[in-house]
Amino acid sequence: MQKKIIKKIGVILRPSTPELKKSYYKLEKIFLKYDIEVVVESISGGMIGVMGMEFDLLCQNCDALVTLGGDGTLISTVRRSFKYDIPVFGIYAGNLGFLADINLDELDAFVAKLVAGDYRVDERSILEAQFIQNKKEVILYAFNDIVITRPSVSNMIHVETLVDSKAFNTYYGDGVIVATPTGSTAYNLSAGGPVLFPLTNVFALTPICPHSLTQRPVVLPGEFSIEMKTPQDKALVIIDGQDKLELESGQSIHIQLAKNKVKLIHRNEFNYFDVLKEKLNWGE
Repeated sequence: MQKKIIKKIGVILRPSTPELKKSYYKLEKIFLKYDIEVVVESISGGMIGVMGMEFDLLCQNCDALVTLGGDGTLISTVRRSFKYDIPVFGIYAGNLGFLADINLDELDAFVAKLVAGDYRVDERSILEAQFIQNKKEVILYAFNDIVITRPSVSNMIHVETLVDSKAFNTYYGDGVIVATPTGSTAYNLSAGGPVLFPLTNVFALTPICPHSLTQRPVVLPGEFSIEMKTPQDKALVIIDGQDKLELESGQSIHIQLAKNKVKLIHRNEFNYFDVLKEKLNWGE
């Protein structure tokens, strides 16, 4: 895809981490060295005592967003910025992430490549969920996963699932995970789901502790849509492990891959399998 010239970046910091102030100033100094204007998001700015810009305005006025924190910070930023079609990249403050793969010590060299156009933009799928709340349609996005689960730990839950409007399965257990390829290495992996290459146009349907051992994970093509409802129970819907909502008994939620893609900036030499091996200790 065509790369835009990056002259202005918006910065989002990991919440409730004022100790990132020193790292922010180091980041700002590096970008300014290459004549790239830096604007911090208002909540992040307030945390470190810097004047910032409201998030939606930041997305409208910047060429790219940079997160400083971890994968959770990047995921939250992607969900909020998705509608603006703005590329994002992550700098990790701590351990290497699946998504935030650049550290501050590497940033100067990376920005030099960034201004030279020596980088790549990966397009990744994001889930779009639609449901009715207070008689109004609500649309939410999930970069990792959407989990349909029981609101109480003492009960199992029935989840009726339709694929492209056709009855597919009724899951009976602790719930179901709908995971993107990006989210396949998160909760989905812990629940026994498959690892999906992040640039594939598919998504996974993975039962959580199913009552029957015949209930297994399924990988669906990206053009499919699913409908899920719990005819006998209320259900808790968790979006990327960050937001929660409740579905009433019999209420449906429709989930599919969004038509547009998330744009993640990476170094050209970024290799997903190297990250996978390091994070999962494969080959050791």
